[in-house]
Amino acid sequence: MAVNAKHLATFILGAAAGVALNKYMQTEEGEKMMADLKEKGTQLKTEAEGAIDNAPEYFEKLKAQLAEMLKTNFPNAEQAIDDVLGKKPDNLEPKV
Repeated sequence: MAVNAKHLATFILGAAAGVALNKYMQTEEGEKMMADLKEKGTQLKTEAEGAIDNAPEYFEKLKAQLAEMLKTNFPNAEQAIDDVLGKKPDNLEPKV
């Protein structure tokens, strides 16, 4: 692929942006921004780890709530699902 003026201009603009960002990060305001970003990153990491630890309990609770909601609002849902999947109720004898 040939390098044309458009590629060269993009490279120069990217390099200039990098130099400007580096200069900004060396100022007091830039250092404060970096410290704030690190603090926020640490908070997000802690929240994510907590969410991972609590996920199994959350999904079990959600599963129980969904089962209760289905039983309340759709009392015949279990039988309908069994009929669709071809399962036979436990209390029936197999036909011979």
